[in-house]
Amino acid sequence: MHSVAEPQLDANNHAGNQWYNSFKIQAIIIAVLSVAFYWNTFKHEYALDDTVVILKNEYVHQGFAGIKDIMTKDAYFSYYEQLKSTNQLSGGRYRPLSIATFAVEQQFFGAVTDPAKDSIINYGIGYEQEAPYEKKFIQEMHVRHVVNVLLYALMGIVLLWFLRSVVFKNSPLPAFIAALLFAVHPIHTEVVANVKSRDEIMSLLFICLTFICAFKTRGQGGKKWLVLGLLSYFLAFLSKEYAITLVVLLPVAFYLLNRETVKKSLLASLPYFAVAAVYLFIRFQIIGPRSELSDDDIQINPYAWASASEKLATEIATSLNYLKLLIFPHPLSSDYSYNQIPYKEFGHPLVWASILAHVALVVGFFWFMKKHPILSFAIAFYVLNLLMVNNFLFDIGATMGERLIFHASVGFMIAIAYLLSIVLQKVGSIQTRQGLAIGGITLIVILCGFKTIHRNKDWKNDETLFMQDINTSPNSFLVNANVATLLINRSDFEQNEQKKNEELKRGIRLFDKVIGMQDNYVLGYMNRSIGYLKLGYADSMVMDLDKIYKLYPIHPRLPEMYYHAGMLYYQQRQYENAKATLTVSEKLYPNDLSLQRALNDVNNVLQAQK
Repeated sequence: MHSVAEPQLDANNHAGNQWYNSFKIQAIIIAVLSVAFYWNTFKHEYALDDTVVILKNEYVHQGFAGIKDIMTKDAYFSYYEQLKSTNQLSGGRYRPLSIATFAVEQQFFGAVTDPAKDSIINYGIGYEQEAPYEKKFIQEMHVRHVVNVLLYALMGIVLLWFLRSVVFKNSPLPAFIAALLFAVHPIHTEVVANVKSRDEIMSLLFICLTFICAFKTRGQGGKKWLVLGLLSYFLAFLSKEYAITLVVLLPVAFYLLNRETVKKSLLASLPYFAVAAVYLFIRFQIIGPRSELSDDDIQINPYAWASASEKLATEIATSLNYLKLLIFPHPLSSDYSYNQIPYKEFGHPLVWASILAHVALVVGFFWFMKKHPILSFAIAFYVLNLLMVNNFLFDIGATMGERLIFHASVGFMIAIAYLLSIVLQKVGSIQTRQGLAIGGITLIVILCGFKTIHRNKDWKNDETLFMQDINTSPNSFLVNANVATLLINRSDFEQNEQKKNEELKRGIRLFDKVIGMQDNYVLGYMNRSIGYLKLGYADSMVMDLDKIYKLYPIHPRLPEMYYHAGMLYYQQRQYENAKATLTVSEKLYPNDLSLQRALNDVNNVLQAQK
């Protein structure tokens, strides 16, 4: 391919000597801003998927001893095993590296050697966090948040290195702008503030290192860079499956950015193809079969009730939401699941707007290949990573998520920095260009900083997150269910009786809404029955328990809950109902002495009334 002069923001003979072109200065700025934007997460607790991956992961709490199981099992194996279930997510999740780092941290915090005495897995965490193991876990989460932010800063530096050495080879300032925009963009708050999403950070870090080493292998030769590149690529796979995009992106990068022929680009990529094959073999050996429960469960499969055309149309329309949030990141939400994004048909205008936008990107990729290869590479990076998360190629178990666009956003930032360089190149003097660039970037950083720091506060814990996000995702199944559960659980700690009853009734109304979306939602019935118990609504409580009994007769809490319902009837002097309900409890758990005494008391009262 012939050489093309790329536009540069620093296009004069002395630009390379400017202080702001120094890698060290740029790296320091990226690191400082990364920490400054996320310092207010250092005292955060746990939220969202932290429960599944850390809080309820016995292998993490075992420290070093748990790493073997982490490396040889599905990411959610421990959690599903505790539920006496199997993996319900399509395709499973094999991303052990970040989880192994949690186990390493736990070893230094103090591994849990006796779960029966000191384990949040067995006892959970209450609202007051009074037990020593509860306080210890919260303190440990503070440290994990610090580590996440530091890893994010490191990843930002490596991203800058990648951009300077691979993408913008002769333009250090556009490379810096792209890395800076990435570091400060508010859409990344979920990745940094939710510790579980360390897998995203580590994945992108090792993907960038893979590119760097691969290009150094082509430029400098030698086995050292090749070995480091292959190792980085394998670690990228162990972090998250998104590394598979390099099977296409790496030869595309050689072709577009290194000016190599198609044949040479493919040959140079062959060792990396071998790494991908090894990873896929390991993954298929480790990940167990997918449970069919996910087919009709909207918590795991948000398209469970959509027709084929509705599913495809909604996926297409939803893909446009990512571009919207990258351009204007407001409002932000932790959840976009059923029914926050309603099903759409092909007659909906958003579907066709998305089709036009993404067709334009694909056409642009080919159109810009000769004159603007950097822009073509940016488009390829964005589109290929988008295909990993928009349900076109893989059912990911979610409609969309802000963390899911983390990798693709690199392509977006490259394109913005590149287009900015073209626009500013048309401005008369270098001083004017620099002034406009510095002023514009400074304004963007300030605005992003305000949004990011403010959004970080919502991610303190589940309660702060869901209570905020029910305002931005009022139709979300999961957000409504989580807020309802929070309201019912925290009512135990509310001293004002009127406020307590108001929260319980609000929680029940939200569960009514949730169960209206999915009428076989066992957990919803169970938690709503607890709300009815606290309000003293025995009849409503029993109706929910009977529904659970029909759907899931081996639910471990059914005997206990029928017992509480029976005692509630007893307190309300509805002795016949008390007897009937306690009898169901006895059938489920026949050897309980407290239950036998309660039944005897009810029978004695009934006998005395005759």
